[in-house]
Amino acid sequence: LRNLQMHVTRLTATVALTLFTGVVVRAAEAPPGAAACSGCHAANPRIETPVPPLAGRPAADIASQMIAFRAGQRPGTIMDRIAKGFSDEEIQAIAVWYAAQK
Repeated sequence: LRNLQMHVTRLTATVALTLFTGVVVRAAEAPPGAAACSGCHAANPRIETPVPPLAGRPAADIASQMIAFRAGQRPGTIMDRIAKGFSDEEIQAIAVWYAAQK
C-alpha cells in the first residue's frame, strides 16, 4: 500500500508539472492577431516611435484603447479599421499577452 501511495504521489506531481509547463509554453505564444501589431508597434519598449510600444503596458490600457478605436471613440490612421476586426475576447487575449511581454 505504501508503494502505491508513493507511486500515485509521483504520478500526480509529474502530471501537475507537465500541465504547468504546458500552460507556461502556451502563455508565451502570441494569440491570433497579435503578430499583426508588430508591423507598427516597436517590439522594444525603449525605442521611441510615434506609435507607442505595447510590450509591458497594462492589459487594461491596451484593451480600452483598442475598444475605443473599434467604437470610433478614438481617431486613428489605421487602428480604427484594424480594431474592428477583433472580438472582445481577442482584444483581451492580445492585451494580456502584450502586458506580459517585458
